[in-house]
Amino acid sequence: MSTTTLEKTPAGPAPAASSPRRTRRRGESGRLGVVLLHGGLAVASLVALAPVAWLFFLSLGPDKDDYLHPGKIFGRLTFSNYSFVLQHTAFFDWLKSTMIVALGTTLIGVLVAASTGYAVSRMRFPGYKPLMWVLLLTQAFPIAILIVPMYEIFSQVGLIDTYWALIVINCTTAVPYSAWLLKGYFDTIPFEIDEAGRVDGLSPFGTFVRLILPLARPGLAVAAFYNFITAVGEVAFATTFMLDDSKYTFAVGLQSFVSEHDAQWNYMAATAVLIAIPVSVFFYLVQKNLVTGLTAGGTKG
Repeated sequence: MSTTTLEKTPAGPAPAASSPRRTRRRGESGRLGVVLLHGGLAVASLVALAPVAWLFFLSLGPDKDDYLHPGKIFGRLTFSNYSFVLQHTAFFDWLKSTMIVALGTTLIGVLVAASTGYAVSRMRFPGYKPLMWVLLLTQAFPIAILIVPMYEIFSQVGLIDTYWALIVINCTTAVPYSAWLLKGYFDTIPFEIDEAGRVDGLSPFGTFVRLILPLARPGLAVAAFYNFITAVGEVAFATTFMLDDSKYTFAVGLQSFVSEHDAQWNYMAATAVLIAIPVSVFFYLVQKNLVTGLTAGGTKG
């Protein structure tokens, strides 16, 4: 019996396995898109920071007319403007008044806006839809036509030259927008949470305070920041209703550097930089929740 020998041919090198081509997911940008996106963000950041940097640079110039020839400031940089503002003006009185008005506006404004937004989001009562449009309608009236009638009203109730006058005025400006913002944020919170609170024996107010408000913290942070900066930057009503120099806010105090024939721009720039400090501190305290609140509040109308 013959045997057949099978010769094995030597196997050649195995072909290299081709790596699977990476498929771009929907919404994912390519390298060019990423570069353009980051480049655009960098340009936008520079545009936003340029006025702040320019203001700080002008505040280091010793002369009121240095803004006309800013190149000369480099050889004369000084912090004397800050020393003058802190030591020879009523800066700390302005700071106290501004904080009282701003924090009072923030506390009362957010409380009223949150209550209004929650009621419209959860409850169905006659006129709940027109209510929100009426709030928007109040923003259509120019400030100039409101000053005289509101001055008359506040004079009759004895609120002229009081912090309460500015707090109430600022709330009328900030609450409508804040109510719309928080209403949209409350719409994103499931109704089942309210029902669970009722099952546990909570009243509607208890459900609102103990369950809903903690979940709405990002939206509340956005509303608080908006109320705060609205009160800090308000000028027209603060100038009209505050008569005592010691009760001036920052916005009114800045006008003391401007006369009929002159303007001390170096002191104004230094004061503006100092004003930005408490606003920056408040922003730092709420910034963790700002992005979430701004985006989530717009998911439902």
